[in-house]
Amino acid sequence: RDVLAFLLAHAPLEDWQADILGIVRDEAYYFAPQGMTKVMNEGWATYWHSKLMTQHFLEAKEIIDYAEQHSGVVHMPPGGFNPYKIGVELFKDIERRWDRGQHGPSWERLSDIGAKEAFNDKSMRGRDKIFEVRRIYNDVNFIDEFLTPEFVDKHQMYQFRRDPQTGEVRIVTRDFSRIKQTLLFQLTNMGQPFVYVVDGNYANRGELYLAHKYMGLEVDASKAVETLRGISLIWGRPVHLQSRVNDELSLITLEGPEAEPERRVVNDETARPGHVLE
Repeated sequence: RDVLAFLLAHAPLEDWQADILGIVRDEAYYFAPQGMTKVMNEGWATYWHSKLMTQHFLEAKEIIDYAEQHSGVVHMPPGGFNPYKIGVELFKDIERRWDRGQHGPSWERLSDIGAKEAFNDKSMRGRDKIFEVRRIYNDVNFIDEFLTPEFVDKHQMYQFRRDPQTGEVRIVTRDFSRIKQTLLFQLTNMGQPFVYVVDGNYANRGELYLAHKYMGLEVDASKAVETLRGISLIWGRPVHLQSRVNDELSLITLEGPEAEPERRVVNDETARPGHVLE
């Protein structure tokens, strides 16, 4: 999965090129811990920015302008994922639930939805709880522990897909377990797709074959092409990226950094790479 390490070991690089690529790789690893708390960082900053501005700093005449700016920051379209929006709303939800005691076995055993929503032991531990969460959690266990079906429904965090024929955006699933699992897969790699080197001598032509491990999320085609341009420049030969699009395995090929991408469906006539990743 460490594509940069593979390029450092096998690409035809001059010493100075290898030095620069090594610096880029080291920098990525250095900043990785920040990527592991992106949702929490953005949500925490938005939470306190909103509190300070609305309760301490804004004058009445400034509220409308602030609200317009804030709504732009936290806007999340259907099927999108805005770390500012999800982070701040989840912190607020934790604070509300712990203020009212809506957590733990006693509350979870309540079978009536209305009774669960109305439950309030007035424990007021919400603020303490969000500070505790901020200290010891990362994005993955933050979502894993505190995301609830009610939260997903409230914010319509469903999985959507645009119909290629009509252009309409349709809901693919409302299933909480599937939505949560997809989100956790996405966050596990800091929001980046899992891409593996599966063949460094594809079709015995010295071409590089990469494969995306599909976990419910498709790769961003435009970003993928630009990334392949950079890899092609480093590798010096054509590069390929296998990915799943609309439930079909497809292959993006770039003959060189300036070439136009070629896209085709992977079928029985497609040459197989040295390793197979479906």
